[in-house]
Amino acid sequence: MIRVKDLRKHFGAVPAVDGISFEAPDGQVTGLLGPNGAGKTTTLRMLYGLMSPDAGHIEVDGSQVAADPQAAQAKMGILPDSRGLYPRLTPREHLRYFGQLHQLDGPTLDARIDELVQLLDMGSIVDRRAEGFSQGERVKTALGRALVHDPANVILDEPTNGLDVMGTRAMRSLIRRMREEGKCVLFSSHIMQEVSALCDRIIIISTGRIVAAGTPDELREQSGQANLEDAFVVLTGLDEVAP
Repeated sequence: MIRVKDLRKHFGAVPAVDGISFEAPDGQVTGLLGPNGAGKTTTLRMLYGLMSPDAGHIEVDGSQVAADPQAAQAKMGILPDSRGLYPRLTPREHLRYFGQLHQLDGPTLDARIDELVQLLDMGSIVDRRAEGFSQGERVKTALGRALVHDPANVILDEPTNGLDVMGTRAMRSLIRRMREEGKCVLFSSHIMQEVSALCDRIIIISTGRIVAAGTPDELREQSGQANLEDAFVVLTGLDEVAP
């Protein structure tokens, strides 16, 4: 479980994140949504320790991110918005390197790599260097790297970005599988159909604050709108809903 309490981050005089609190429980997919500039990416970067908050607390299965970042990060698998691959390494080498960082080695790591290659359908690329990979191939490699240590908490920032139809379907299936395994999945996407289909609960951020939270049905009811996209527009105050 991920717990966030009164999280704050300023850039100069601008409050990018202004007192955000929420929980992402185990066995659920929690959606984190917001328009550009809302503070969503800053929140995610503080969650996985890339950025330090000015105030507030982030707890991952009992470990405080600020006090013990390595312990918290060991409990998370992170697919960031920037995939950040090493161009001269193959996917197999990426998985082995990051597995070793998480204290995996020998037959255990070999078996985990083989499992992920099959799960993510990477057989055709696993021994190719990442330089020149398509966006979809980069996503698969970065996701395998995030999951190599079988984390209980998974943060996915725009996981289907750049995937084709079959890749997107496979990603959705994987997210559902992780939920069924009891993992905590924190999921960010701009594709409302995807959010509606996958998320058990949705948190909407606007101007650095949470403006709405609930199930997709609850958000539609709160906004008085029939579909989630229109509900998002109303709840964030972005614009009038088109007739």
